[in-house]
Amino acid sequence: MLVSVVTTVRNEAKNIAALLDSLVVQGPDLEVIVVDSHSEDATRDVVKQYEKRYDFVHLYVSGGTRGAGRNFGIRKAKGEAVAFIDGDAIANPFWLKELVEGLHRHDVVAGRTIQIGYRPFEELERVELIVEGTDVTYPSSNLAYRKRVLDEIGGFDEWFVTAEDIDLNIRAVRAGHPIAFRAGAIVYHRTRDSVYDFLRQAVWNGAGRKQLTLKHGVLWSRYRPGRMLRQKTTFWSLLRLSAALLGYVGYKLFGKPLPA
Repeated sequence: MLVSVVTTVRNEAKNIAALLDSLVVQGPDLEVIVVDSHSEDATRDVVKQYEKRYDFVHLYVSGGTRGAGRNFGIRKAKGEAVAFIDGDAIANPFWLKELVEGLHRHDVVAGRTIQIGYRPFEELERVELIVEGTDVTYPSSNLAYRKRVLDEIGGFDEWFVTAEDIDLNIRAVRAGHPIAFRAGAIVYHRTRDSVYDFLRQAVWNGAGRKQLTLKHGVLWSRYRPGRMLRQKTTFWSLLRLSAALLGYVGYKLFGKPLPA
């Protein structure tokens, strides 16, 4: 099975080589599509070096939201399946093998994402959202779809500022494509470098959750409050929640998150 690995990047010069090094060893049946959103650093220069060395690495330049960039990559993809990974991530050597094994039995497969970086940020857990009995918050930093399913459900909704992957998963699950989980499909994902970036991400995530309610209706009943309460409560988890609520309310009132 040929798999097209799509990553959307902007100003990832310091990280993109580590990602590409981890991808080019994944096996023969893949192509790597890098969609650059007009980076202002050396990101494209780095990718071009890999493009020269590997005929299955392709660089494109296309702006817009992350959803728009991923849709551009999907259109360019030649594979039977499309896997998504972030520009600041590193794939385990067996990542693609594990995803492909899952795709032989399922249309959508999510892997295990391990946060690396600042320890308190590493320990923060996802806030699950359950639809049709499936957690739909598996991030597109480690997610694979059969291409025909992406075509069927229309790809990413480019309206979303973030949470476009959750929206995609909701639509896939409701269309009859539950998400399978492969613990062996491991991606190492860098945490934010600073408190400012951490808070900014949380604010945008809150705005994305509000966009989800605007599109899909009230979703509060689909969260797992018991699991949320059992998660380890720390200063950073409370700060993230506060920033997310700020983004949620900001988008509700003004159509955009309040600045972090």
